[in-house]
Amino acid sequence: MKNVIAVLLMITVFCLSAYAQTAAKPELNESTIVRDSSGMQYQYIIWKKLLSTGNYMIKSVRDRDNNTTFLLCKLTQEQKDQTASRLQKPPDSKFFTTGEKIRLFDCRDINGNKIKLKDLQGKVVVLNFWFIGCPPCRMEIPEINKISEKYANDPNVVFIAIALDEKSDITDFIKTNPFGYHIIEDGRYYANLYKINLYPTNVVLNKEGKVQFHASGYALNTPYWIKKTIEEAVR
Repeated sequence: MKNVIAVLLMITVFCLSAYAQTAAKPELNESTIVRDSSGMQYQYIIWKKLLSTGNYMIKSVRDRDNNTTFLLCKLTQEQKDQTASRLQKPPDSKFFTTGEKIRLFDCRDINGNKIKLKDLQGKVVVLNFWFIGCPPCRMEIPEINKISEKYANDPNVVFIAIALDEKSDITDFIKTNPFGYHIIEDGRYYANLYKINLYPTNVVLNKEGKVQFHASGYALNTPYWIKKTIEEAVR
């Protein structure tokens, strides 16, 4: 969690340098007064949590008395992508090798649909290994859902989420946390197939079934790189 907060503060400082109307270097801490455009003030724990979603930034501005104030702003998707593109690409996971094919498996999702990786040759395949009790896994779901929604009507891009949890727990979870992937229940066998022990782990396979992107853990720009890799692979 400390690493996540450190990254968020780095992003915030970057945004401040880009938008600030003062040369003074801002200091963000528990005492910083942060408001939105309506003037509503946010407690530290609230604006810090909003920043952790990657959907907000803090901009420093000058008021009429020439004092520096801090404004909480919601980012557009374009702004989020621009910020993510400037960050260092997430490091490769230790479970896959870029450019190599992975071991194939057959399974069924929680709706009974049969999935064979062998039959998905010629399609771009996006894999997500996760479990309900994993906070970083839950944090990234809204953002990777946006990617799956974009390709919802494209049969050439397939999204598969391999969960370690039982079907009943998954069913309860997605009632309030929709997940736009084919979800595989009780997927520890498939995670062990690749010796995965860090979550979430995301993988993108190109049409030849070769790994083009793979990363473990939470990073604000992981969804950006998943989307970017898919876009390159479907060309």
